[in-house]
Amino acid sequence: MKYSVDKKASTAILHIGEERLDSRFTSELKAQLLLLLNEQELSTILVDLKQTTYADSSGLGALLLGLRQARDTGKNFALVGAQKRVISLIKIAHLDELMVNYSSVTAALKALA
Repeated sequence: MKYSVDKKASTAILHIGEERLDSRFTSELKAQLLLLLNEQELSTILVDLKQTTYADSSGLGALLLGLRQARDTGKNFALVGAQKRVISLIKIAHLDELMVNYSSVTAALKALA
């Protein structure tokens, strides 16, 4: 899976560099999310999905794991720049009230401050 991580103060931004978030990448995504969530100095995890145009149920499951782990550890977790097809899947799964999507990293940081 192509990705990069930027850390700014107590926030980690996981930039996903794949067009498709599917079963080929979910194990690696879960592992990376868990690594970030276990870092004590981080209080916010943002997943940048600007380049991702498609996600299947396994991709959504990986994001849901991150959300649940974040809540269990008292951390913020949000999506940034999710595309229409990804947002549609989140809505179909009735997770749109749990999984918040912001238009930009700046908007997310402002809302979660």
